[in-house]
Amino acid sequence: MKILIVGSGGREHAIAWKVAQSPKAEKIYCAPGNAGIAEYAECVPIGAMEFEKLAAFAEENQIDLTIVGMDDPLVGGIVDVFEEKGLRVFGPRKNAAILEGSKAFSKDLMKKYNIPTAAYETFTDPQAALDYLETAKFPIVLKADGLALGKGVLICEDKEMAVDGVRQIMQDRKFGTAGDKMVIEEFMTGREVSVLSFVDGKIVKTMASAQDHKRAKDGDQGLNTGGMGNFSPTPFYTDEIDDFCQKNIFQPTVDAMAAEGRPFVGVIFFGLMLTEDGPKVLEYNARFGDPEAQVVLPRMKNDMIDVCEACIDGKLDEIDLQFMEDPCVCVVLASDGYPVSYEKGFPIRGLENFKDKDGYYVFHAGSAFNDKGEIVTNGGRVLGVTALGKDLKEARANAYKAVEWVDFDNKYYRHDIGKAIDEA
Repeated sequence: MKILIVGSGGREHAIAWKVAQSPKAEKIYCAPGNAGIAEYAECVPIGAMEFEKLAAFAEENQIDLTIVGMDDPLVGGIVDVFEEKGLRVFGPRKNAAILEGSKAFSKDLMKKYNIPTAAYETFTDPQAALDYLETAKFPIVLKADGLALGKGVLICEDKEMAVDGVRQIMQDRKFGTAGDKMVIEEFMTGREVSVLSFVDGKIVKTMASAQDHKRAKDGDQGLNTGGMGNFSPTPFYTDEIDDFCQKNIFQPTVDAMAAEGRPFVGVIFFGLMLTEDGPKVLEYNARFGDPEAQVVLPRMKNDMIDVCEACIDGKLDEIDLQFMEDPCVCVVLASDGYPVSYEKGFPIRGLENFKDKDGYYVFHAGSAFNDKGEIVTNGGRVLGVTALGKDLKEARANAYKAVEWVDFDNKYYRHDIGKAIDEA
């Protein structure tokens, strides 16, 4: 089979790496890809939002299956474009990807179908939002309605911060049109847990749990980022919690989307908060998480192509989804200054140290080739250094050992990824 992967980050590198293990994969392409993905796929210089060009490429090259990794093209309707041309594509249609594309939509859906989540209000007028803050309880959470690269969420400790947050989102348009509408939500406390799932429109099958680290600095300080590292599984996601979530969150969400005439096919990322009152939904994503994919896919035993095709064909019930016992930890190496401003173009040294080392992986999030053919930094998040271990503590130790194998100017990373393991 010929496979096309759409995207250019660490998630797409993990997908390409996993697809390459399938005996069905004869040829893999990635658009636009990055320097790390080039090891497994032929990178094609077409942007992820150039739907017609991507579809034309898929037709001309007789692509058998396209896997869309990124949120923007899914929310923009890439699946609809491909399907209209008779092309097989893995991911939700536009009317289902709204589950991630609009936080107001997802909150309203949860309210309508009694899926546990935080109390909230939605605003399109900044003055109305400011008036609401006069009687609000703090801390409080402000969320830009649309896509904002994982950064459109502001946790405000007091009224002054919240007023400034409304200004940033709705007046200064810090997140562009994502701030046309805003959700103000009660602040929930507890453990954050990520559960990725495959969905075929009717059936949901969950993957191994993971726990992310969103803040830029050690001790969960600093700005929100797309993710600075994570681990899988999380010991805080027990069988009892899983049973509750399966019955009250996972299947009800899939059923709700079907009932709304928006059947979801692809991956739903359930962002959960384990509160004192039980698990509640923090957010939905309509694709693999990044860097969640980097710790979940190395543990998945199944053939990636088989699972994607079963979802497309509505036959997910025929798949016995299995994951290895060995836990996995990923530490993101970023460019110093991320997520605000940073320099690019620095040569990355030591990548060869990962060759032929079983259980150690380096997934490229932001890399490129320069005119000398060297692999250089090309983003805020540069690499996801990932390792397995016989338990979470060993996997964490292995990941941090591997962090020392690779280097680049302005290299920055958190030193406490997976530290919560010690409290389990």
